[in-house]
Amino acid sequence: MEHIETLSHSQTQTLATNRLIRNTYTLLALTLAFSAAMAGVSMFFQLPFFNPIVFLLVYFGLLFLTTKFRNSGMGIVCVFALTGFLGMTLGPILSFYLATPHGSQLVMQALGATAFIFFALSAYALVSRKDFSFMGGFLFVGVLVAFLAGLAALFFNLPTLSLAVSAAFVLLSSGIILYQTSAIVNGGETNYIMATVTLYVSLYNLFLSLLRLLSAFSGDD
Repeated sequence: MEHIETLSHSQTQTLATNRLIRNTYTLLALTLAFSAAMAGVSMFFQLPFFNPIVFLLVYFGLLFLTTKFRNSGMGIVCVFALTGFLGMTLGPILSFYLATPHGSQLVMQALGATAFIFFALSAYALVSRKDFSFMGGFLFVGVLVAFLAGLAALFFNLPTLSLAVSAAFVLLSSGIILYQTSAIVNGGETNYIMATVTLYVSLYNLFLSLLRLLSAFSGDD
């Protein structure tokens, strides 16, 4: 009897995990498409670069609302508001790079590298089912330090520090993809809305960081 109950619990847990994976990647695909559309709208209307302070206020405000409503339908609305806003901020950045001599090539390289890293790391975590929860503390501290360093590089105009921050975010974003995917598979994350937001933000940072590095190494920056 105990064996049957254990087996039943295992099957229920497997079904829940599969449902979480399906919902997360479906929502992620939809938000990426919506974000790309908003980036296109932003480029079409030639929106200017967002003020860093305004960007941070809107970003953290929408992130707070998404977290607050993560267990309701309103959470879906907040996810699209957040990713749509981030997509709009990509518009001026992409317009800037596309205006450079090798801009189109750099954007495509950054996009391709981002997709490759994401699918490779996600596949590894999904197939191996290894537990990467031990990385949580390191990633949190790393993101905090890199974020503060990025602000310093922005406000004090320190190009070398900015490149170092971009390199750090490539590594940190890759680590977060592994960590979050592992959490989905091993029960560390049970909310597909929060899982989607984490993966989306990681992809956003990974793409921009790769684009910044590729541009610097190509001499177009």
